[in-house]
Formats: sequence, structure tokens, C-alpha cells
Amino acid sequence: MTNFVKSLSLLLVLAIATPAVGNAQTSRRGQADFTEAAESSINSVVSIKSFEKKRQSFFGGGEWFDPFDFFFGPGSGSQRKQQQQPQQGKGKDDLQAKGSGSGVIISGDGYIVTNNHVVDGAEKLEVTLNDNRKFTARVVGTDAKTDIALLKVSATGLQPLVFGNSDAVKVGEWVLAVGNPFGLNSTVTAGIVSAKARGLNKGDMGIESFIQHDAAVNPGNSGGALVNTRGELIGINTMIYSQTGNYAGYSFAVPSTVVEKIVTDIKQYGTVQRAVLGIQFNEMDADRAKDEKITATTEGVFVSKVNERSAAAEAGLKEGDVIVKLNGHDIKNGAQMLEQMSKLRPGDKASVGYYRENKYRTTTVTLKNDQGTTNITKGSDFLSLGCAFLPISDDEKEELGVSGGVKVTGLKDGKFKKAGLKDGFVITEINNQRVSSQDDVEAIYNAIMRDTDSDKVMFITGYTSTGKKEYRAVDLAD
Repeated sequence: MTNFVKSLSLLLVLAIATPAVGNAQTSRRGQADFTEAAESSINSVVSIKSFEKKRQSFFGGGEWFDPFDFFFGPGSGSQRKQQQQPQQGKGKDDLQAKGSGSGVIISGDGYIVTNNHVVDGAEKLEVTLNDNRKFTARVVGTDAKTDIALLKVSATGLQPLVFGNSDAVKVGEWVLAVGNPFGLNSTVTAGIVSAKARGLNKGDMGIESFIQHDAAVNPGNSGGALVNTRGELIGINTMIYSQTGNYAGYSFAVPSTVVEKIVTDIKQYGTVQRAVLGIQFNEMDADRAKDEKITATTEGVFVSKVNERSAAAEAGLKEGDVIVKLNGHDIKNGAQMLEQMSKLRPGDKASVGYYRENKYRTTTVTLKNDQGTTNITKGSDFLSLGCAFLPISDDEKEELGVSGGVKVTGLKDGKFKKAGLKDGFVITEINNQRVSSQDDVEAIYNAIMRDTDSDKVMFITGYTSTGKKEYRAVDLAD
């Protein structure tokens, strides 16, 4: 999140949508008519309010300014410089409004897609439908790299939006953005697709190929729908380019084909499956083509390195190759390459079209995961640790000479037992962060699992039941 805070010129306001195929409907006067698309989508877009534990400032007075408030409405900052008040449970009086955003119903039984930054750090999520019914939502899963989150509410008979094919979206096509900007529920704005496969060079995002459009989106639109004139979902509005934090003419959406794959992975496997080709590449352009004596193309991606024992190496790809097709899709730049890769899973076979020595060739790759295998990664959750955590007493703090900690209790088969921890072990630090409650442990666990680093390990400092100081490493990878 720090990269976003440092760069206020980009404002996350994600929106889910499906590309439209065909022309906009026209009114009797020959003008574009969006009424049917608006009517069919407005009941499928919800308002989402997030709540967090009450906090107070260091100095007992006013709050620090938080630039993250720009992202999806006042009060949305998740990292204010405030101290947490003493907690007296998790009742309604212990929570305060954190922010608001939008979401899209994608199934009649209560599944909703929104942005990860809308739900990140929330203690409670309240979903309000267009007919004013309210539900408490639970988070099924999140993917910080694409800023996508999947929620579930206990409801039936909801009106879902149908996923469209974002690959079929055309530049110049009319689109609608549906969401709740500035808390104004059920707002519809219109624009056209300005560009496709727009790369923004944001290294903290797993998707670098956005649908650029000029439908107005503002704080509160996060997670709302981008739809075509048929009312199909074609993307999640993910960013606006702005010097002020409000709409300035440039909006960006994660393509629906990517969103649908992310959501399917979360529901099916509990975590997103990412395929790896095993290459490093650079953008092709006229200068690179001249330098490398490539006359067959000035588009595509130039393979600068092929990793050993990778999917690319096994398929025969070499340094100097220029990839121009992947799975039947044209690859003109790195953004398109990343978009197509984001739709694939480990174990999938994909066709690759490329130039070598100015001659066009094809091959088939069997994609791998970041561990170098074709295995599907299984989702993990906090319960996989196999124990609970109790705060230690004042007497135990004095005996061990520590200011806080948690005691392992109820140990059963799980990652902690596998790492050699036993009932009664007192944990004082995890990954150099002090812990004093189960919530602290869970927060650190969730941060590790969200991190894109493939090494997912808890480095634990603590004391055995006999008072001996020990260090343990708990491998969280499946």
C-alpha cells in the first residue's frame, strides 16, 4: 500500500465489468441509448461499508491526515498514525466507519466481487443492495496483486451481472460505470473505451493490462461495475489518473476475463493459481529491433533470459526469441503478455508463436508454478496453524522478563506442531513484530500470505514452559 500512498497521481477506484460485443442501442432520434444497460445492471451493484476498531490519535486530539482517504472516500485510511483504544470486545460500539466502496453481485446465492483495498483491514463489512436491504458480508478470499476480493452474503434470489468477454471489447465502444461515488448510491456514468492493454508500469500490481475508458469514476466507485451496452460485466474499474484525487478523464479497469479467473480460483482452490513461463523479457520497439537485427517485427516481447528447468526452457525457447502470440492471442507488448499469463494456471498447456532469426516458429509450453512444478497450490488459512493463542498473565510476564506475549494452547496436527512447537510455548515476537493477542498473530499470518514473496515463513521468538528462550521457523507454504 505504501507505493499507492507515495504516488497520489494514481487513485485506486476498481470496477468490475464485461466487455460489450456489438454496437450501442439507439433511440428513436438515432442517439445512443443506455437505458436498458443501466436498468439491467443497477440492481447488481451494491454499496459496501467497512468498519474498523475505534482508534485515537497519539496526542488525544485531532486525527492525522491520511492520503489514502482519496482512494475510496473519507475515513478510508487503513494506516493512520493512531493508537488503538483498549478493546472491550467486538460489539458495534467498538467499531467505527473506515470507508465505503462498491461491489458487483456475480451469483444469485450471494457472491460479490469488489476490490481488495475496499475490504483490507476491515473488522466488519456491511453490504447494502439497491433496494436498501442490508447484509453483513464475509471475505471468501482476496488477491492483493490484482486488487480483487470475493465476498459472500447470506441471501438468495439476488440479481447477478453476467460476465462478458473483455477480449472482445473494442476501442471506441460505449461503456457504463456503475457504482457509489461520494456515497451517491446507484450512480451511472457513460464513456467510451479509450485504449486496451494499457500498461501503467505499476510493479505492485499483478495485472498490467487495463481497459482505459473515460466514463467518470470517483472515490466510492471502487469495486463497482464497468458494463457494455448489453449490461454485461467487462471489467473492474481499478484506477483513475488524477492530480487532485478526483476524476480527470482517465479511468482504468481490470479486464473481466482476468477477474473471472481470479474469482474462480478463489472459490475452487482458496487461492489464486499463477502460471509461470520462466523468462525475463523486454518490450520490443524499432530501436531494439535495429540493435538485435530483427526485421520480422517491431512488436512483441524480446526474451532476454530463459530460466533453467523452466516451462520456457523445456519448450525450447531461447534468449533472443521474440514472442508475438500466446494461446492464440496477439502479443504486442509486455502488458498483453502479462494479461494472457494471468488467465492460465500451472499445468495448463499453451501455444507460443515467436520469431527466431526472423523466422516464425511455434511451440507448446506446459506452464509451471513459482516453485517449478505443475501442481495446483492449495489455499491456506489461519486454522492451518493447528492451535489457539492466549495472552500471558502479568505473573508470566514478570517471570520471563517480557512486556507481552501469547501462549500456544490446544495444539493439534498443523504447521506449528510440525515445526516442533508444544502446548505452553510463549511467543513474544513473530518476524520481529511483538505479539500480545491472537489477533496480532492472525494479522501477521495474513500479511505473510498476502505477500508476493514465495518464501512464506514465520520466524518465531519465544520461551518454552521451562523458561528457555528458543527460536522456531514455521513454513507456511503448502
